[in-house]
Amino acid sequence: MAVRPVRIYGDPVLKRRAAEVQAFDDSLRSLVADLYETMRAYRGVGLAAPQLGVAQRVFVVEVPQPEAEPVRFAAVNPVLDRRDGKETAEEGCLSMPGIYEDVVRAGAVRLRAFDEHGQPFERVAEGYLARAIQHETDHLDGVLFTDRLSPLRRQFLRRQLDALARGEVPEGYHPEADDGGKTI
Repeated sequence: MAVRPVRIYGDPVLKRRAAEVQAFDDSLRSLVADLYETMRAYRGVGLAAPQLGVAQRVFVVEVPQPEAEPVRFAAVNPVLDRRDGKETAEEGCLSMPGIYEDVVRAGAVRLRAFDEHGQPFERVAEGYLARAIQHETDHLDGVLFTDRLSPLRRQFLRRQLDALARGEVPEGYHPEADDGGKTI
């Protein structure tokens, strides 16, 4: 396991559709382990392979639950085949440090995917877990949460986004930084 650098807004890998995983082997399991390790080090609740520069359809989530253990899993070649309702909530992204905006997403989803061992699974999720799943699945399609904002909101963020694209990240943004919260 290794903490890898997170790719920041402006990196072309973040805007490309990731390729389907073909081999459920040790290299995939190593990637999943690195995704978890990196996500935790950067204090996130989800991380997709393209955010580490790997253009494969893999993401991990570890979403806190009230009075329960966090929901933690890896999804390989995920498909969202049902979306119900709409909810608006604030999102951030490890690839866009310092930027948080309200995003409209489905309130509930059904995810079909494989785990890192090639075993298929299905998960129905709602609330924050559904939001995290949608956010990470978007990464695999080359879609960033800012792409889901109105043109006016994106224009409002232009200076911050341009600064990130130039490599100007907020002070203190590094693994194990304590920003007081978790970021998708």
